[in-house]
Amino acid sequence: MECAAESHSPDADSGLQRPHSSSSAVQHALKLIQSDDSDCRLEAAREIRRLTKSSQRCRRQLAQAVNPLVAMLRAGYPESHEAALLALLNLAVKDEQNKISIVEAGALEPIISFLKSEDLNLQEYATASMLTLSASTINKPIISASGAIPLLVEILRDGSPQAKADAVMALSNLSTHPDNLQVILETEPIPSIVHLLKSFKKHSKTAEKCSALIESLVGFDEGRTALTSEDGGVLAVVEVLENGSIQSREHAVGALLTMCQSDRCKYREPILREGVIPGLLELTVQGTPKSQSKAQKLLQLLRDSPYPRSELQPDTLENIVCNIISQIDGDEQSGKAKKMLAEMVQVSMEQSLRHLQQRALVCTPTDLPIATCTSEVSSKRLF
Repeated sequence: MECAAESHSPDADSGLQRPHSSSSAVQHALKLIQSDDSDCRLEAAREIRRLTKSSQRCRRQLAQAVNPLVAMLRAGYPESHEAALLALLNLAVKDEQNKISIVEAGALEPIISFLKSEDLNLQEYATASMLTLSASTINKPIISASGAIPLLVEILRDGSPQAKADAVMALSNLSTHPDNLQVILETEPIPSIVHLLKSFKKHSKTAEKCSALIESLVGFDEGRTALTSEDGGVLAVVEVLENGSIQSREHAVGALLTMCQSDRCKYREPILREGVIPGLLELTVQGTPKSQSKAQKLLQLLRDSPYPRSELQPDTLENIVCNIISQIDGDEQSGKAKKMLAEMVQVSMEQSLRHLQQRALVCTPTDLPIATCTSEVSSKRLF
């Protein structure tokens, strides 16, 4: 079979006479990927990568290419490995069946070998592949059993910035399978997660996944000990609580609450020492309902002398906060907390007024159209 000469750039125009319609292009790529000629297979892999970069329909139509692309991962040379890996990665994005098929075809073994590669580009693409494949519930236990978790933690320590970000997201995906949490914990990942959390912006997606992973890991005594033993570990979580995205702050307050609930005497002081009160005060007013609830529970646990509920009338948030503020050392932190409390009360009053106004509108007929808005979640980058 004749095909175009090999191109040096993965994204370069290969010289293939591409059919005009996408359907024809799909059939042409499927024909080439089955070729005995390595140059034709390389060109096909690049064409499949191009076709699947932005087309969900092409990902479905090119599902037949999974097995020959996986075969390319097992044989050939580095350039064909890269081309096949990128094509498989694009095939897997937003396609659950392709994710499962890629693993069933035996892709994990070569991908794991690429995680150990000295070729940083190949290692980075392999990590991104693990991130995408680990999004499948069916794949999670299989990936764990393949021995990928320790390698992902190694990349978390020593990989490129992008590989580290993808590794923590892959670990976060894998952590949602209950049996995987203990495996992750045994690799001692928390120092690397904290380091990553410090180096990325607190409102980034990477910080969100770091916070989610920490929240899961501090459910274990080893995880709590590791976080408090790590220099700046608790502080990093507090900083996310103050400046992170909505989801990150929810994970951060959840992690601190889990720690304090597990052993208040042990973790109260380390948490207070990092100046958590202002951030908690803000969350009680401006956080999600879940964040608000967790923040209030944590504030109660951080009081100097908690009593069983049956012995006291329910505390107001103001009383709880004032009790904590009285125990804080340092004029600067105490003053900041008091200022935050005053602002919290003001915001609370404004929110209550808006709530009353909204309730009044519900009871009042109106011909005004209801405004709607949409939100768009950015998907994983495609290659």
